Amino acid sequence: MKKNIAIYMVFLLSAGLIFSSCKKDYGDLNHATVESFTKNASVSELNNLVSGTESGLRNSLALYLDVVGIIGRELYHFSTSEPRYVTDLLGANDAKLSNSNFYITNTWASRYAVIKNCNVLIQAANNSTLVTASQKSGYIGFARTIKAYQLLMCLNQTDSNGIRIDVSDPNNLGPIVGYDDALTAIASLLDSAKNDFSNADVAFSLAGFTGFSNAGGLTKANRALAARVAVYRHQWDDALADLNESFFSLQGNFNTGIFNVFGTGSGDQLNTFFIPQNQTGEVRLAHPSYAADIEANDDRIGKATLRTAVASLNGLSSDRDIWVYTSSTAPIPIIRNEELILIYAEAQIQKNDLVDAVAALNIIREGHSLPDYSGTVSQPALITEMLNQRRYSLFCEGHRWVDMRRYHLLDQLPIDRPEDNVWTEFPLPVSEQQ
Repeated sequence: MKKNIAIYMVFLLSAGLIFSSCKKDYGDLNHATVESFTKNASVSELNNLVSGTESGLRNSLALYLDVVGIIGRELYHFSTSEPRYVTDLLGANDAKLSNSNFYITNTWASRYAVIKNCNVLIQAANNSTLVTASQKSGYIGFARTIKAYQLLMCLNQTDSNGIRIDVSDPNNLGPIVGYDDALTAIASLLDSAKNDFSNADVAFSLAGFTGFSNAGGLTKANRALAARVAVYRHQWDDALADLNESFFSLQGNFNTGIFNVFGTGSGDQLNTFFIPQNQTGEVRLAHPSYAADIEANDDRIGKATLRTAVASLNGLSSDRDIWVYTSSTAPIPIIRNEELILIYAEAQIQKNDLVDAVAALNIIREGHSLPDYSGTVSQPALITEMLNQRRYSLFCEGHRWVDMRRYHLLDQLPIDRPEDNVWTEFPLPVSEQQ
């Protein structure tokens, strides 16, 4: 890798500390500080690592949702100070995605910073004599679960260009791993974490995991993420088995789940995806196709509210603001039950259990003021319906581009200007070029 390996840094946000883990030719700048955590960490120090890890999930999260949402034609981000939202990301005038621009380098660095924190937490828990074996399992299971989730977000961006799985030793980084192998490694991490939780005593609190912050709850959250990975891998039986061990409920609240949470307190973060309605200058707008394609009476139109005036920039325009996260402290989902119901429907469609699939899709439809599905009951037709329900239920949660790509349907996304393109994947950031 290039020398800007400083992207693999530890964010101990709750403790107000940042430690860098640099390559050997730069010297070990902060080894003494990191060693104080990994040598014989106390419960308090381990809990600080947990809090810092959870807090780090929010770094560059709004940017991640922006870039995958823009390419997936969910949204526009108009910014007078940053034209690349409407040029590079939309492929305007033969623009290309650069491996050195903020839309890949910042998101990548933020995710791998959390991964580094997870690796430090695993090492610290393993080396501590001040916690019980069952407490160690809790810390390690949490770290492995979050590490898998962050790796998946990176893979969502780079797809067939792969990701780097093994970054535990910054002096001896593992190779770039291709898409299928990366998914296998992510699934394995989640399975290892599930095993950790089976013997765990969780001695820490998690702000965004209300109802899921003990070992049993973390297992359910872990299996929810595992179900997402299983459908990416086309492992439909595994997806259903994972759902059965998660918080999945066909009759449950759509918003049951785990979240990134925000606050106004000292040292906390705000949800920077939120922009008030009817702003000018810096705006996030629903792609015009969102309202054009939605069914009559679908209450999810409320996620894209009408503006008092159309916003336009560089040949693009929209009359609807994004209104998914309606305040600067609104939570952003990691995964929630509405997605799990749709995963269940997808797995049943792929297994040709179409009656169960339709029943699940009708739960989503009825939950959003729509009549039951009345179309053709065939696998192709239900895949179309399932993807449409995912489009509206999971709007601006980071799924549309990934969904259309994994079903080889990117050519169905709208092109707004003659020279625009729909990108398949991001290049690996310049820091990863070997």
